[in-house]
Amino acid sequence: MGLRTAVRREVTALWGGGKGVSLVAVATGWGLLNGGRMVYPVIIPYLQTDYGLSLTVSGLLVTVLWFFAAIGQLPGGMLADRYDERALMATSTVVVAAALGLVVTSSSPLVLFAATAAWGLGHSLYPIARITILSKLYTQRLGSALGVTMATGDIGQTVLPPVAAALAAAVAWQAGLGFVAPLLVVAGVLVYATTPDDADEDGDAATDDDESTQSLRDAVDVLAELRTPEIGFMTVILFLYMFIWQSFTAFYPTYLTSVKSLSTQQASVLFGFFFAVGVLVKPVAGAAYDRIGMRRSLIGILLPAAAGFLLLPVVSGVWALVGVTALVSTMLGTGAVTQSFLAEAFSEATQGTGLGVIRTLTASLAAAGPVVFGVVGDHGYFDEGYVFLAVVMAVVIALTYRMPEST
Repeated sequence: MGLRTAVRREVTALWGGGKGVSLVAVATGWGLLNGGRMVYPVIIPYLQTDYGLSLTVSGLLVTVLWFFAAIGQLPGGMLADRYDERALMATSTVVVAAALGLVVTSSSPLVLFAATAAWGLGHSLYPIARITILSKLYTQRLGSALGVTMATGDIGQTVLPPVAAALAAAVAWQAGLGFVAPLLVVAGVLVYATTPDDADEDGDAATDDDESTQSLRDAVDVLAELRTPEIGFMTVILFLYMFIWQSFTAFYPTYLTSVKSLSTQQASVLFGFFFAVGVLVKPVAGAAYDRIGMRRSLIGILLPAAAGFLLLPVVSGVWALVGVTALVSTMLGTGAVTQSFLAEAFSEATQGTGLGVIRTLTASLAAAGPVVFGVVGDHGYFDEGYVFLAVVMAVVIALTYRMPEST
């Protein structure tokens, strides 16, 4: 079968049966949420100037965003198991839009941090609901559907940071971040209007005490399942990957301007290019998971990224950095593999809770990455920090060799 034929078959399968409109709506919301979150690394220099923040404190600000986006995913997953996913996703976009309004009007670092925490909590309602609704729409092609939504997230992360940098330079950093808010409100309306209603047969959400108790029991059962080799290893792999990813993205634009001597606009475009490669990598990674299994697809994604981290400290010049950034970008396909694997490891009844427990556990611990990397940067050890990330990536690859192909 030729490549063109295979691509046509995938597109037809994803779009058919009226599911394509829902997929586009869910993916658009995800793209804006992720793109908005990646504006923070671009405007860190402005925040340092306006609020007198060090790199360490700036890293703590990013850590707050990631931490609150993580801890909300367990209750978000439990809600996704019991309530209408489209309402959760729409609520997420509206809450984040409101939080962005607070961020751009904040009058002190304290207000800035509080608004950032609210931003993270609002974001946390979307990820699990997105996965569970896609798993119901695409029972045979979850990897491909999830890869498409993740790729659309990267489109947002590719486009929004350079736009934000241009607006921040021409107008103010508040404009560079604030323009995302109305787009999120529109996306929330589209998600609610186009995705299926997942209410129960009686049309009522499950709200009684018995079902709330069952949700807590599901969470305890998931914690017990972490002792199984398959889920336990994958949880560790996901934690290490998220630690690497959050550490890298928090300060890559700052590293490019302060160490590699790129202009702010060049750094923001290269930062966007990092996610642009993910637009291609993630659907390929999802399709590879569906066809050749978890182990081989994940190792193929991670090896180039480890090489890129090792090369980053020793290269210079825009074009060399473009090549190294492309190598590092291959790691963006990891989520399509790991999250598809985990989604299929749980029953439909506990899928949201299971993913919520694991994502909350891994992402909340990994949220320490930005502040740790901020300390590293404050002490002038950015290059050594990237070598360390290469070592951690090698550990992830070694753990992947121990994994089975499926649960």
